[in-house]
Amino acid sequence: MTNLNEPDPLIKKLVVGIGEVSDITSVPTRKIRYWEEKGVITSVEDAEGATRRFDFWNIKKIIFIQELIEEGFTLDAAAKKVEVRMKNMSQAFDKLANSSNNNESK
Repeated sequence: MTNLNEPDPLIKKLVVGIGEVSDITSVPTRKIRYWEEKGVITSVEDAEGATRRFDFWNIKKIIFIQELIEEGFTLDAAAKKVEVRMKNMSQAFDKLANSSNNNESK
């Protein structure tokens, strides 16, 4: 049985190509490339000239940014809001992991 307090190891390893990301998120590849050029998202470092690949964290960012743009935010405003949201989520999961580790050591 998996421990619900730990992220699924497969999620940590999830890295997919830009075409799959586009299919998953319904965001065109051209827009994904543009967002990467602007520094809003980052692809996984691979060999030069290889297909862009994105991890789970950046796929979540793409989804959040697209939702905010559809609500009327500019790319810059959406990116700033998403950065805050992702930071808050990361801190919450870090606290959860730390409290879980502390409870296990007792």
